[in-house]
Amino acid sequence: MAAFQERVFSGVQPTGNLHLGNYLGAIKRFVELQTKYDCIYCVVDLHAITVWQDPAELTKNIREVTAAFIACGIDPTKHIVFNQSQVHEHAELAWVFNCVARLGWLNRMTQFKEKAGKDRENASVGLYAYPSLMAADILAYRATHVPVGEDQKQHLELTRDIAQKFNNDYAERIASLGFKDGFFPLTEPLISGPATRVMSFRDGTKKMSKSEPSDYSRINLTDDADAIAQKIRKAKTDPEPLPGEEKGLESRPEADNLVGIYAALADTTPAEVLKQFGGAQFSTFKNALVDLSVAKLGPIGAEMKRLVQDPAHIDGILADGAARASKIAAPVIRSVKDIVGLVHS
Repeated sequence: MAAFQERVFSGVQPTGNLHLGNYLGAIKRFVELQTKYDCIYCVVDLHAITVWQDPAELTKNIREVTAAFIACGIDPTKHIVFNQSQVHEHAELAWVFNCVARLGWLNRMTQFKEKAGKDRENASVGLYAYPSLMAADILAYRATHVPVGEDQKQHLELTRDIAQKFNNDYAERIASLGFKDGFFPLTEPLISGPATRVMSFRDGTKKMSKSEPSDYSRINLTDDADAIAQKIRKAKTDPEPLPGEEKGLESRPEADNLVGIYAALADTTPAEVLKQFGGAQFSTFKNALVDLSVAKLGPIGAEMKRLVQDPAHIDGILADGAARASKIAAPVIRSVKDIVGLVHS
């Protein structure tokens, strides 16, 4: 990996209603990585349209995700924030990767099976080929690291397979053009810490999701202090007090979820949380969780609301980020065309 400049790439889909799970599972991590790496953070709007999106809602959601990035602490002047569709190199490289990836590889992608459901014949080709575009998103910048949750690990493995096959298929050509260690890096995962899987407040065995009918199942990033407090106090629990050790959470999914959320928001571990609250009733613990959540999330929601009221400012950030992203991606695509043998200007 020494031949490649260390760079982080990640993206969030603009599908609306960002919630606590998105924050703790992804965006909080993005903010932390800024201190160690050059980071490129993308609003992946081309991925969003693999399933039908209302055009007006999509525009609004692209801006809302951008606002969330900035409100949570991502600095778009030091790092790059942009939306995918403004950088055409993503789509160009995705086509090359469609020709490198094998049908058998894509057939094994579990996320397509889950999203397409039983009516697979009616799913879009885009949904099926989504992992090739995801590989292009990462490798257009020859990114060395990607922060991933469990649900994206398989896609990152496919990205590595595509990079390896491209490097092998064109090994002689790549070497003749002066690239001594292959052209694409084998991107490494950055595995997140605790509370990467935030569960529903209604059912601790299900992931927190914007598609769940009850708004009380989740904290939205735009919720105000009163809404945050109400949702935490109404969150499902069990009648037992909190245990003193993590082992005691094993058969208590709702308790485990709330302890994990507290730990992630407080930048501590579940063990430390239980050391503090072990033996306490849920009413006591929930009051502490309300105070912590309002302190951490309240300013984010307020800043998001302020930012989305100035769409021209957000669009300016995206345009600037896209121009800077293109400067990195354009020479990569030119080299890919040289390697493959395509004639270009």
